[in-house]
Amino acid sequence: MNEERPQIYLITPPTFDLAVFPGLLGRVLDGVDVACLRLAVATRDEEMIARAADALREVTHQRDVAIVIEKHALLVERLGLDGVHLTDGGKNLRSLRKDLGADAIIGAFCGNSRHEGMGAAEAGADYVAFGPVGASLLGSGEMAEADLFGWWSEMIEVPVVAEGGLSVEKVRELAGMTDFFGIGDEIWGSDDPLARLKALVAAMG
Repeated sequence: MNEERPQIYLITPPTFDLAVFPGLLGRVLDGVDVACLRLAVATRDEEMIARAADALREVTHQRDVAIVIEKHALLVERLGLDGVHLTDGGKNLRSLRKDLGADAIIGAFCGNSRHEGMGAAEAGADYVAFGPVGASLLGSGEMAEADLFGWWSEMIEVPVVAEGGLSVEKVRELAGMTDFFGIGDEIWGSDDPLARLKALVAAMG
């Protein structure tokens, strides 16, 4: 089991106001130690994605926080990002690693599938994400149970991320079994995202 406290891996909302969100993100990053930000916008409009990436990259890199993009691996180098988060397990991961190089962060979401997680790890993923861990529309919606994280943290060296439907109770339950908590909707929908994030961090013990 992990003895160190898990790190925070923030996930952007699917849509946000570029006139407001970068400032809000900056306040959150200044208030809590964050390891990485995932740009997870719903749009496929490359110009809109590029504008969002430019704005958030400036905020994150000023604070030495890595920024990865969800799905759009072809945009990583063009937009000066640190890597990509794949949503379909380890598919194409080996070829992506060749294209993006050893320094790029490549993570893979594997639902609640131990088999997919192991495949992604063997293909060279920097981390594997499982979820949802609570009520959430993430992935198929089928829950990733605590025993999956317990097994992974004991048997596999590749870091693991718990995400989707996180609550104070779930954070408390999983804190000793995961390397990262992927936190997004849990805070951005609240009146005070920083306060909400601090409450989740406090639950880690």
